[in-house]
Amino acid sequence: MKYKYIDMPKTMKGTFGEGLYGFSWKEFVMTVPSPMFLVTTYKSNGQPNACMQSWATFTSADHGKGFYAILASVNKNGHLYKSLNEKTEAVINFFSAEYHSACMATIQHNQFDADEITESGLSVENAAWVDAPMVKECFMNLECKYVWEKEIVPGDDHVMICLEIVGVHIDEDHLADKTGDNGIMYNIHYPLDPENIGKTAHDYAGVLQKKIDVGEY
Repeated sequence: MKYKYIDMPKTMKGTFGEGLYGFSWKEFVMTVPSPMFLVTTYKSNGQPNACMQSWATFTSADHGKGFYAILASVNKNGHLYKSLNEKTEAVINFFSAEYHSACMATIQHNQFDADEITESGLSVENAAWVDAPMVKECFMNLECKYVWEKEIVPGDDHVMICLEIVGVHIDEDHLADKTGDNGIMYNIHYPLDPENIGKTAHDYAGVLQKKIDVGEY
């Protein structure tokens, strides 16, 4: 049996209103995992900025000549948006479960005058091709340049941003495989059962497990 939803379930009304912290009710009912990473830039005062991100995808374009990251939800009022528009360069840092807590700590150390990376217990490294800081502890760092931005809905306070990935640093232990317990983390955003709304729900972070070898195609 499949349940059908086109309007907010009655069990969610009153608690969720029209949205919870800016998220649609559909976000919690559908709960599609998305890769989790830390985007780092330099603020206008030269201090490193770090912003936890998810709701993103990665794709090739221009007949395979370019590789791009599409960040689907960047707050116009945040340091990441401002520094991307000022500096037009950034690094996407992928971390393992070991460093999840330290990366999440950047949310609390987000003052304009703060070095948001080192104050969260992480280490700054210089990027090779762009003017942005890298996080040493992250096993993969994608150096990026700003390409474009677009509002999904006109007048929204969040935008979709496209970054071109110009180069990458990969730890030798992750060259062959970026999945499993020490691989890329995924954001599992507050999975909710609308038919049992009283059941406790939480945010989760997870990893990928290989299930099927699809072979050559």
